[in-house]
Amino acid sequence: MKKRIQDIDLFRERPHEVQQELFQDLISTAKGTAWGKKYGYRDSLSVREFQERVPISTYEDLYPYFERVMKGEQNLLWPSKIDWFAKSSGTTNARSKFIPVSPESLEDCHYKGGKDLLSIYVNLYPETKLFTGKGLSIGGSHQPSELNAKVSCGDVSAVIMQNLPIWAEAIRTPPLKIALMDKWEEKIEKMVEVTVPENVTSLSGVPTWTYVLLKRILEVTGKSNIMEVWPNLELFTHGAVAFGPYRQLFREIIPSDKMNYLEVYNASEGFFGIQDQVGTEDEMLLMLDYGVYYEFIPLDQFEEENPRVLTLEQVELGKNYAIVISTNAGLWRYKIGDTVRFTSLSPYRIKISGRTKHFINAFGEEVIVENAEEAITKACYATDAVISNFTAAPIYLESDKRGGHEWLIEFEKEPHSLQRFTQVLDETLREVNSDYDAKRQNDIALQKPVVHAAPNGTFMNWLRHKGKLGGQNKVPRLSNTREYLEEIMQVNGL
Repeated sequence: MKKRIQDIDLFRERPHEVQQELFQDLISTAKGTAWGKKYGYRDSLSVREFQERVPISTYEDLYPYFERVMKGEQNLLWPSKIDWFAKSSGTTNARSKFIPVSPESLEDCHYKGGKDLLSIYVNLYPETKLFTGKGLSIGGSHQPSELNAKVSCGDVSAVIMQNLPIWAEAIRTPPLKIALMDKWEEKIEKMVEVTVPENVTSLSGVPTWTYVLLKRILEVTGKSNIMEVWPNLELFTHGAVAFGPYRQLFREIIPSDKMNYLEVYNASEGFFGIQDQVGTEDEMLLMLDYGVYYEFIPLDQFEEENPRVLTLEQVELGKNYAIVISTNAGLWRYKIGDTVRFTSLSPYRIKISGRTKHFINAFGEEVIVENAEEAITKACYATDAVISNFTAAPIYLESDKRGGHEWLIEFEKEPHSLQRFTQVLDETLREVNSDYDAKRQNDIALQKPVVHAAPNGTFMNWLRHKGKLGGQNKVPRLSNTREYLEEIMQVNGL
């Protein structure tokens, strides 16, 4: 572990050299592939030539290659044999994405990220007792591809678990056959049964689904909090959604001063970031030696036909960028759909600020997910509320009324005043977003937000209706249309 901390220190201190060396390695490895030949990859290819030759890619652009690989063709985007695809259902419509997972991306990206997480944690907390017990993780599920039974597809968590070495399987719970069950509600019951007697020292997963499991454990055991079930629990590694709105929820269910929380940035496309400092909520060290070469598009140019695409040394503090990656699984200049903001340039640390498709900009207010989550967190704090889920959408202008935003929020603990909650939500949005503030001046374009307190189970019902319980599935925080909001309300008869 000490050796790995030294490697991490190397890319902290020499980030551009590490990324340049990695870039050359990716190009050299892929030069004999169909893609490499098409775009003239060679050992001496420069980053500038690469940017001039190779187009920015969306999922739709690369899918014809992915489909051919799923059907059994090889050496198209990457030379290694690819037998696994991570199924990324994200937050939205029924159409899943299938992202290739190469042996290199498993070993040198996803598993390396898991090992580094432990190295960083031990470095931060040398007195840890983490390894005296087991780690509990909620996996997704996987199944053979419809295009080729020899290829498997599933949540990235399931792909990782299924390929874990034997030693790693011995220190985790529940057993694989339960962790990878595809029926979510049945899986939860089995997990409760099997994990309660274990000495669990760490949890990892999406906050929303992890909380559902913990709450069910308390219902079944009759205990008042999780420390009564697992007294040696000390770490929750979380990702996929911002933890800010859930922090109080976990503090109440795990009331321990010794409980630590670390955020990771792990997606179907790769493992990108790890929180490497105590007390820096949502800030993560960008991991630069995982077989991922990074580029960044300024968010204000994202929709342009030929946006300026920056390398790591060109980014600036505090600006929002869409991430573009080239990886050791054959994703070339691929837009993953996330936006980040740099909080430090030495070393490079990032904060996830949103999704390129999840925002509200019906009136020029440009509200992003980061704004929404900060406003929700402050409103909860001001009114002693705890949320379990939320979404928001625009209220369109009509002849007899102004436009605005409509919020549907499911509370675990209701605010002492919904009116005060709405006020703080609105005030915080005005503080953190000058465009929103300008549109709210004298209600000129935007009226005060409309906030509905949703009944318990509202979002779970909608996810069940969509067949998206568990795994990496999550509720879209913001949308520039009313599609999700109205569907959620319709499914629940609201």
